Order: sequence, then structure tokens, then C-alpha cells
Amino acid sequence: MDTAYVITGPTSGIGHATALDLAAYGTVVLVGRNSGKLDDVRAAIGRKGGRAVSIVCDMADLASVRRAAEQILALPYTVAGVLNNAGVMRPQTTKSIDGFDMTFATNYLGPFALTDALTPHLPDGANLVYISSAIEDPDRRPAQVMGMRGGQFISVGASAEGQWRAGGSKMPGIDAYATSKQCILAAAMGFARENPRLRFNTVEPGITPGTGLGGVNNPLLVFLFSQVITRLPPFSRYRSTPKRSARTITQVLTDSSDKTGVYFDEKGKPMHGSALAHDPSFQHRLLAETREFLASRS
Repeated sequence: MDTAYVITGPTSGIGHATALDLAAYGTVVLVGRNSGKLDDVRAAIGRKGGRAVSIVCDMADLASVRRAAEQILALPYTVAGVLNNAGVMRPQTTKSIDGFDMTFATNYLGPFALTDALTPHLPDGANLVYISSAIEDPDRRPAQVMGMRGGQFISVGASAEGQWRAGGSKMPGIDAYATSKQCILAAAMGFARENPRLRFNTVEPGITPGTGLGGVNNPLLVFLFSQVITRLPPFSRYRSTPKRSARTITQVLTDSSDKTGVYFDEKGKPMHGSALAHDPSFQHRLLAETREFLASRS
């Protein structure tokens, strides 16, 4: 069977650039919410001589994620890699169709559910890659400068309800985003520990202005962040673009080595996240707690 790579969130920003890059390695399975935008990406890949198929799925909707997993497994391809790229950062609290915090559901619960549904059926050596963010680390200097305090995890249930540990950021939506990214990083490392048959790695894509992730529509704020703030220390060393980040992600996703449980920076170099995310006992707790939570809502 032909080789395929699955990517969630392929219609804009880093995901769109990565989907185009992946077309050189096999069929691209595009997983996203908007069928029209998926068709546009599929057409763009076709113009480059590649091939893609679309699966409509809302990563914040657990039933939709489970249906998408069934559709992926029914395709006549050997899935060599899965990129969990879809992500949101809401400045206001919103709820998913399941009644969960939208950021936590999209960035963590959905990718976790997709992983658990796919992994038993993937071939040995398949790569699963997750997109995290350095703002999950309370000791990360650029994040501190911006008033961010890292992940504020209490429990999976509390996070699903939009509840975070006291003492976090005063910026709306940041605690939800940082906690979701801390959890996905810890979960990926936990997956790597429990399943040596497959490869689980995480990428911090760098500061990539203009992706629209945060839903900020104020042109002045967008300009100040993308063209001024990110060009100044300590942010400038982490500045990237969707195309540069896509190259790094594609390298990790198509890597044929045995690297697993690695957290890569925007240049493809191993980096260290928060102490909590690297704690094996926390990883074990998180995997067990998340599976119990998802099972109770299936």
C-alpha cells in the first residue's frame, strides 16, 4: 500500500505549510473542520503533483475525532506518520460541543483521543508528532517577560472545566493554552515510554507571527507583536516563519531513526521543557487520568 501522512489543522499557518511539504513523501490525509478549506489545500497539493484526501473533523468534538480515526484506518494506505498540529488559543473562555474548555479540548483531549484510537493499528516505527509551546514552562524567560506563568494543571477534569491553579497569568486564555501544551508534551513523552514500537516526539515551532492562532483581530496588536516585539531580545532568537517551522516538523515526522520521546525546538535541536512535563510520574498519572476521563464520556 502507498504511504500516507496524517495532519490535523492543515488549512492555515504552520499546518498548511507542512501539508505542502509532506506531499513529497506520500499521500497527505488532511484532517480539519472546514471542508471548503480542506479542498483548497488538496487542490494546492495536486498542483504540485502530490496527492491528498480530506477528512472533516472537529478536534474539539470527541465523537468527531473517533469517527475521523475510523475513516483514517479505513483508507488504503500505510500510515507512516501522524502530525497533531491543530490548535487554538482563545482570549475568552468558550466551550466545545462536549461542554469542555475549547482550548483544552482542541489542543489536548482531541489529539489524545486520536492517538489512542490510531496507535494499535499503526505499523512499527510510525512517527507521531505533537506541537507544543515553550510557554508551558514557567521558567522560560521570554514567557516570563510577557507575564506568562506556565501550565497551571490541577487535574484533567478541572482543565476540561476550564479551571486552573491559582497564581497564573493575568492574560486571558494563556493559562488554558499553556496547560494544554504542557499536557500534550508530557503525554507524548509518556506515550514514548509505554509504547517503544512507535516513535513519539514533540516540536516547539518557535514564535511564528501571523498564524492567527490566538484569534486576535486587532490590526495594531498584530502589527506590534509580529513586526516589533518579536524582533527584540529575548524573543528574536526564537522567531520563525510557518515555512521554516514546517521544514523542521517535516524532518521530524519523516525521520527513519529510532528517536522517540524527544522535544525539538524550531531549529530541530533537542530542548528541555518544564520540569513537570519531563517527570515520569506525572506522565504516568496524566495518561491514566486522561484515559479514565475519556472512557467515562465515550
